[in-house]
Amino acid sequence: MTRPDGGGGRTARDIVLVGNEVDELGGVGRWQILMARLFAARGHRVTVVGVAPADSPFGLGEDPPFRTLTLHDTRPAGRRPVRGLRERVDPVARHREAVRERGRREAAERLSAVLHAARPGAVVIVTQVWAMEWVALADTAGHTVIGMSHESFETSRASSRFARVKRYYKDVDRMLVLTREDADRWIGEGFNHVGFLPNPVPLEPGAPSPRTGKVVAGVGRLGYEKGVDLLLDTWAEVSPRHPGWLLRVHGSGPDEAALRRQCTELGLDGSVEWAGRTEDVAGALRRSSVFVLSSRGEGFPLSLLEAMSCAVPCVAFDCAPGVREIVRHEEDGLLARPGDTAELARHLGRLLEDADLRNRMGDRAYRNVRRFSAEAVTDRWENLFALLDR
Repeated sequence: MTRPDGGGGRTARDIVLVGNEVDELGGVGRWQILMARLFAARGHRVTVVGVAPADSPFGLGEDPPFRTLTLHDTRPAGRRPVRGLRERVDPVARHREAVRERGRREAAERLSAVLHAARPGAVVIVTQVWAMEWVALADTAGHTVIGMSHESFETSRASSRFARVKRYYKDVDRMLVLTREDADRWIGEGFNHVGFLPNPVPLEPGAPSPRTGKVVAGVGRLGYEKGVDLLLDTWAEVSPRHPGWLLRVHGSGPDEAALRRQCTELGLDGSVEWAGRTEDVAGALRRSSVFVLSSRGEGFPLSLLEAMSCAVPCVAFDCAPGVREIVRHEEDGLLARPGDTAELARHLGRLLEDADLRNRMGDRAYRNVRRFSAEAVTDRWENLFALLDR
């Protein structure tokens, strides 16, 4: 089966991570590449497969320790709904669907070739349910298949992904979510093969932030889900009471122009900096004294883990079980009810006004986040692989 040469008594195996894209900027894409590096460092042979090219790719660095493959040259079209008998018999519509399906099956054959070349005992980790549609068409015989949901149960249930998860993950060897609370919710849906694993800290704890600069940092895609509009409403309450403090927003995305207009309309241009995308997340966080997460929905946010690993106290909406598992309210950060900008503003104000509180919570965050260390989380993955071998 697998070879006992992974070091430390571990077995080295082939691991194939399959996601929507190889290197799309965002939490799932970053997690995928982080885990590819961690698995490769343990001696596993890793391949990262994307269904389509990324719209906003990030750099993988020189000579990444894993192979990559993208199944389609362009993003494949989705199935168009058929309305009435006329469309069902329309030759143009039928030809278009036949071409689409042929392209999907040819892409799945490319994935099958990767899996045929894998050694016995290989593991296929499907990081997003859309990608599972291609895995379901591929030949996975003899390999363990793990399907993942990187969002909370509630966020999934409110989206079209919920039905797809129920359809495509019902027969995988293990479905994985990010917290025990969400696993219990999926068990309630009849999924008795569910487990949970947290995300690892993406950064090795280094020099902590001195927490001396009057900067509040936000990091994330400028889209609806990340709630930067709610953050601006919050900052409109905080900023007049705390002159000299700056909200620095790192990220880009489809809502940037609208958010900049909102910022101007709220009179915040003098206290908000739009810093754009950054490849140096740790540096950006260490130049801040507080981190804020204003998302409408989350899974197990890497940004919170990164901030805490830089000893920056966090204020966040309690929008998912993963958020409250990372941040311990009133110990190493502060949590507000989802969407309650007044409460988020009060919590931010407390940290801006009280340097002792900032330092106390930042120091505790720096210690507490180590329970999600890369080493500990990778150990849990390898233990799962061994369990599924049985």
